Amino acid sequence: HAVFSRMMEVQLQMTERAIELLALPEDTPVFLLDLGCGSGLSGETLEEQGHVWVGVDISTAMLDVAQEREVEGDLILGDLGQGVPFKAASFDGAVSISALQWLCNADKTSHHPAKRLYRFFSSLYACLSRGSRGVLQFYPENSHQVELITAQAMKAGFTGGIVVDYPNSTKAKKFFLVLMTGGSHALPKALGTEEEEAHVKYSERREKMKKI
Repeated sequence: HAVFSRMMEVQLQMTERAIELLALPEDTPVFLLDLGCGSGLSGETLEEQGHVWVGVDISTAMLDVAQEREVEGDLILGDLGQGVPFKAASFDGAVSISALQWLCNADKTSHHPAKRLYRFFSSLYACLSRGSRGVLQFYPENSHQVELITAQAMKAGFTGGIVVDYPNSTKAKKFFLVLMTGGSHALPKALGTEEEEAHVKYSERREKMKKI
């Protein structure tokens, strides 16, 4: 149970960070797409921040759990590698937590990871409104996967790239693919990249601990 709670907590933190990286207009509810939404944990975080969302997942079992939990988002059963089935410019942004790496696998002989990634990214590019972003957190197996994913996203029309939070920590290191649709912009700053910043956070935490 403790492990599950820890996983939920990590998922929550990653979703909050993904929303931050979307750089949405402040205090404005928007329409977001949750890719590989699973049981709706990330969707609930989107709800808490006042947004409306639609989730897509390949697992019927996970979507059943999401329905049991009565999440507010609309849920769609679908394989991201087949592309996402939405009208052009439907969404103001997209998030994905821990799902993208699965598209690098060839689970069937007919699966070509590069083609599946390209189909996914092309359809995602089409269904995002211009100027919006997609932020996809994933766990790459190796640098080849990072390159494969990034190359297919850029080929589909996106600009942007990878933001690695806490690059020097084995445990806290997180990969976020930040995709932009409205021309080239500077990538957001990664967390935990400067000694000083990490130190400030650590001393703040110590202060808090003292007060408890």
